[in-house]
Amino acid sequence: MITYSTNWMGPINEDWIAKHGKDYSAGRIDIRDDSKDGYDGWYEYGVAPMHSEDWNALSDYLWDLTTEELLSYNELIEQFETHYGKKIRWADE
Repeated sequence: MITYSTNWMGPINEDWIAKHGKDYSAGRIDIRDDSKDGYDGWYEYGVAPMHSEDWNALSDYLWDLTTEELLSYNELIEQFETHYGKKIRWADE
């Protein structure tokens, strides 16, 4: 079984926050495949800054998500947006 979770890592750069505001979160998606031993079953996808409300919704979604096959980053985002009912508000858009 494969599980997914978010790992918040920022932004913490004061210049970036001054330009974009405090309502953004970024980090990575941590992935664990329990069918593999040790670190062989560990993966991660980097996640660009998005509105913190969307980050929190993504975190909640991933907390309950399990799959038999590893989903690609794009598949995860597409499935989340379908579940969420709207597009993620990325910082660069």
